[in-house]
Amino acid sequence: MTRKTSAVRFMTKWDRRAAGYDARTAGVERRLLADGRKWVCERARGVTLELAVGTGLNLPHYAEDVELTGIEWSPQMVEVARERARSLGRRIDLHVADAARLPFASASFDTVLSTFAMCCIPDERGALAEAARVLRPGGRLLLADHVVSTSWPLRFLQHAADLITVPTQGEHFARRPIRHLAEVGLTVVESKRTNRGIIERVHARKAM
Repeated sequence: MTRKTSAVRFMTKWDRRAAGYDARTAGVERRLLADGRKWVCERARGVTLELAVGTGLNLPHYAEDVELTGIEWSPQMVEVARERARSLGRRIDLHVADAARLPFASASFDTVLSTFAMCCIPDERGALAEAARVLRPGGRLLLADHVVSTSWPLRFLQHAADLITVPTQGEHFARRPIRHLAEVGLTVVESKRTNRGIIERVHARKAM
């Protein structure tokens, strides 16, 4: 199966999950993810691009003066996010797009961010390179994700899980995006790991 075929198959799965996604993930969201979303979004400044916006769970956490654009590869997820933005009175320019092939000019954004999505983007390095490309000089990349643990028993379980979840769901448990930031021209200025290293938050900058 080619990468393109896999991506289409996984996108179709996300389309099917869109309507019930928030209800199914509410427990994990409350226990593990919500603090990371807040940490990332409160650091967004200016013209901001959110990668893999999903159902729009980050929308309540942005400051009012952030000018927001979001991309997501699942059209049905985009529709849920659009409805959430409407209910919150939040303006956001939403696009169906691939995070590894962004439809924006270079140096278009002050901030690019992603929360709990790099684990499911097929071309993680391509997405990070694209994020760096569309950032303006001095711009910030903000990430929160579940990553490979600092605890070796958990690392073992994560690598074992990848044998099943990567081919069947496109989800990676043993990734760590921070490892690739230097190679795309970004410098980490702030980072934090929690929950035995499984959750990592990163603030990186593009050179001036």
